[in-house]
Parts: sequence; structure tokens; C-alpha cells
Amino acid sequence: MVSVFDVAEYVLSETGYVSTMKLQKLVFYSQAYSLVAFSEPLFSDSFEAWANGPVCPQLFQAHKGLFVVGSGDLRAEGSSDKIIGNQSECVKHVLSTLGQLNGQQLSELTHSERPWLDARGSCADGDRCSNVITKQAIKDYYGS
Repeated sequence: MVSVFDVAEYVLSETGYVSTMKLQKLVFYSQAYSLVAFSEPLFSDSFEAWANGPVCPQLFQAHKGLFVVGSGDLRAEGSSDKIIGNQSECVKHVLSTLGQLNGQQLSELTHSERPWLDARGSCADGDRCSNVITKQAIKDYYGS
């Protein structure tokens, strides 16, 4: 299994510079696509239901303090070369369907979908929340 950093580097190698919000959401949707299309996660890390949508805390730590990132900017070991076959298909599918949206648009999209909404629970808009969006919830929602 590849890492969240490998997937993020692959996204960045395909998109060039993007906002960190957009990166987080494209990586989230790549994970969702893999769970639905191939019944397996791309990577083991989880996403949490943060105020601006799903965020992988490990990926956040790799770009903390940056607003825009490009390939090689993450403060973590990741290689786009590790993304092959079905993994590449997942990311490319997400980029072709959602890549034209900006980070805010992707955030708004996640705010209308059950995985993020359910994980937020009773958290008010803007409140900090570290509730995990389970892989099963992602697969169930996007697979239906």
C-alpha cells in the first residue's frame, strides 16, 4: 500500500501548484474512488471532519503553514513514482471529474455529503472537530 504522501505527490505532479485545501480534497476523493471501484483503500491514513471539510492530519502536518503547494513542497517522504495501475487510475479519474474545482468549491461539495456531515455529528459550523470519517462510511456513501 502506498502512503498518503505518495498520493499527494502524484496529485501535485499532475496538477502543479494548488491550494492545500484543494490538495486535501483531491486526495480524499481519490481515497473514496479507490474504496468504491477497487474495494480497497489507497493508503491507511484516515480523514477527520474538520471545519473546512475532510482533512488527513498527517498530510496537514506535511503542509502546515503553507497555503499553496507543488510537487516537492511537502515536508514528508512521498514519491509519485509509487502510484501505478489502479492507484493511478483512481487519482486520474478524480482529477478529470473534480480537478477543475478550486479548494473552496471542493470544500463546499464535501459539506453536502453524508460522510463529512455524519462525522461532524453535533459540532457547530466552524467548530474544531477531530472525528474520523471512517473508510466504511466513505465506501457506503460514494458506492451507493
